[in-house]
Amino acid sequence: EVQLVESGGGLVQPGGSLRLSCTASGFAFSRDAINWVRQPPGKGVEWVATISNGGSHTYYTDSVKGRFTISRNNAKNTVYLEMNSLKSEDTGLYYCVKNCARGWSRCDYRGQGTQVTVSS
Repeated sequence: EVQLVESGGGLVQPGGSLRLSCTASGFAFSRDAINWVRQPPGKGVEWVATISNGGSHTYYTDSVKGRFTISRNNAKNTVYLEMNSLKSEDTGLYYCVKNCARGWSRCDYRGQGTQVTVSS
């Protein structure tokens, strides 16, 4: 059974930092690209970042470039999202997902999510 388990969310002030983790099991982790998406309150799911299976290629939505860093440790079956200089608009439920050919809100595999709240 494929499982993706996110952790690391919380309440942080604007300008602060958080590090999210996504631990995977039930599939050949090192063969798959992994993505982070988020869902702001009252809005749809939006893509945040992607990392290739080996970790050598990373991609970001424009609004987080220069502030967020996606990385992975294939020996630990874990993907990370380092978030710095957080803004209120980064608030949302963050998910790690894979197999999203039908769209970011219709991925075949998704964790339970971890809440990130940026507020003073």
